[in-house]
Amino acid sequence: MNVGIMQPYFLPYIGYWQLINAVDIYVIYDDVNYIKRGWINRNNILVNDEPYLFTLSLSKASQNKLINEIEIEGDQTKLIKTFQSVYKKAPFFNDVSGILEQIFDYRDMNLARFVGNSILIIADYLGLKTAFMYSSEINKDNSLKGQDKIIEICKILKTTDYYNAIGGTMLYNQSDFEASGIQLHFMKSQSIAYKQFNNLFVPYLSILDIMMFNSAEQIKTILL
Repeated sequence: MNVGIMQPYFLPYIGYWQLINAVDIYVIYDDVNYIKRGWINRNNILVNDEPYLFTLSLSKASQNKLINEIEIEGDQTKLIKTFQSVYKKAPFFNDVSGILEQIFDYRDMNLARFVGNSILIIADYLGLKTAFMYSSEINKDNSLKGQDKIIEICKILKTTDYYNAIGGTMLYNQSDFEASGIQLHFMKSQSIAYKQFNNLFVPYLSILDIMMFNSAEQIKTILL
């Protein structure tokens, strides 16, 4: 059983989706502390041929709170209008506008559930077969931290291979996973390029940008 475990990121970059596509079960890691200035509630889109950081507004966000203890704040109309204004001339705007409507029509303002739901909607649009679950729904020892908590979840899910983003090389020890009968893999996102509005390509943007300029079928080939 291949498993991936990461915090819920809002409209994350392509590497996040490559990880999801590589595993049988993807655990949305919602019962760990929120990280300010991370990627949980923000990412970059293309504005005037430059990366532009958008943010999902939160209420009383704190690194002393778990992700699933934080609420989204107020009306997100301004953010929706920003997406529409920036990408209205993109080739797949009409298709992706429907996806955005589904995402923002979700009524649960819990940060973990809202972002988690957006991940499920996009995964369905892309035709991914991965199964999803929230870490908070797994009966485990919540006193564990860091790598120990990840290994505990992997054991419960009878994981044979655990996949993490390349940044996890600083967090996880290969021999500790092997001692639990689990093979540890790190995925590095391969560089990609596609036509945006102009000839100059701006990399490492949100999946939203990729969806605006590529069909779901084209994106699936990028994920392989």
